[in-house]
Amino acid sequence: MHSSSSRFQPINNNSQPRSFIRMSDRIEPRSDNTTLIRSNNNEIRRPMVFIIYYSMYGHVAQLATNIRAGLERAGCNCRVFQVAETLSNEILTKMHAPPKNNTIPIITADQLSEADGFLFGMPTRFGTLPTQIKTLFDACGTHWLSDALFGKPAGVFFSTSTLGGGQETTALSCVPFFTHLGMLFVPLGYKNKSLMNLDEIHGGSPYGAGTLAGTKGERQPSQLELQLAQTQGNEFGKLVLKLTSVSAFI
Repeated sequence: MHSSSSRFQPINNNSQPRSFIRMSDRIEPRSDNTTLIRSNNNEIRRPMVFIIYYSMYGHVAQLATNIRAGLERAGCNCRVFQVAETLSNEILTKMHAPPKNNTIPIITADQLSEADGFLFGMPTRFGTLPTQIKTLFDACGTHWLSDALFGKPAGVFFSTSTLGGGQETTALSCVPFFTHLGMLFVPLGYKNKSLMNLDEIHGGSPYGAGTLAGTKGERQPSQLELQLAQTQGNEFGKLVLKLTSVSAFI
């Protein structure tokens, strides 16, 4: 005879308690390998990446277009923004800056919490980030206190006049902001081996995609530089998909 209590013994004595997730948080399976997630308002969507840039002469804007192509190829949704201008029209005229693209909306700090990841594009200003980008960063005190951006990935792409103009230091000048907000800096690395090309002059570094504009803005991004931008967008998008997939099960 077996004890009546034996009916209640576990089949596997080494079994561990199961962990469960809410059905509203689960990843939606897709036959086309596109990852869909449920947002806080229960909306089914693809992960969202914001491309946020400042471009005075259009070089960074061209990189942003190719960054977007890479992100969308990876399966992410993408929104493109520019930051607010801080220079007066008088100064911009003296600098021969063309009019801004008014079809690209201007980002506000309040909108940042809507994204799952960020790619910031900028020209250098003496080897560091420009005031226009810094002004956006400085408006993020509420996000700093609330941890609204904590754990979200961020990358950087850039433009300089010359090879030694500070592409890597410009990227590094963004890292303190990412660190204080708890964001994850995601570099390009050498995923695209064209970055090692020594047969032609080009921008870009393992810190991110980049272009060389020339001292008067006369040089346009090369095909190699645009390919690096697509690679950065694509690889960043893949990482965002992984991170959002994992977070749904935590």
